[in-house]
Amino acid sequence: MLWALNHVAVANISQFGGRFRSEPIYVGDHKPPHFNEVSDWMDRFISTVQENWFIWTPTELAAYGLWRLNWIHPFIEGNGRTARAACYYLLCVRSGKLLPGRKIVPERIRENRHGYEEGLRHADRAWDAGHLDFTKMEEYLAALLTAQLEDDGLPYQGNSCV
Repeated sequence: MLWALNHVAVANISQFGGRFRSEPIYVGDHKPPHFNEVSDWMDRFISTVQENWFIWTPTELAAYGLWRLNWIHPFIEGNGRTARAACYYLLCVRSGKLLPGRKIVPERIRENRHGYEEGLRHADRAWDAGHLDFTKMEEYLAALLTAQLEDDGLPYQGNSCV
């Protein structure tokens, strides 16, 4: 499913959609795992989601997914887009339904990148110190989800609306 999400996310910008990267990549100050380790890290990612499916809240699962996919940076292109799509997928599936609201969480992330980037940095620093802590990302997503749910049913006002 993640390969398919990535393939769609980069359909108009790359012919390599849906493939794990096979060369080094650098993302700002973040150095993702070596490309030879991507499959192992992705197996660990999937296992962590499965093991915590009924333990973590929907926003915790989504926050973990959003951070971890960005941290692994498994694809050649479209990692952020794929991570945001997977985040929303986890939110909806764990909640048992498509969540109502005119503007969904991935759109809200795109419009409010500061909280997104801060959540990623916070989780990265915790991981570097030997801890799994994505609480800032979870708080950020919970606020975006609340805003999404609160604007359910409001009249559409174009791109400039909340």
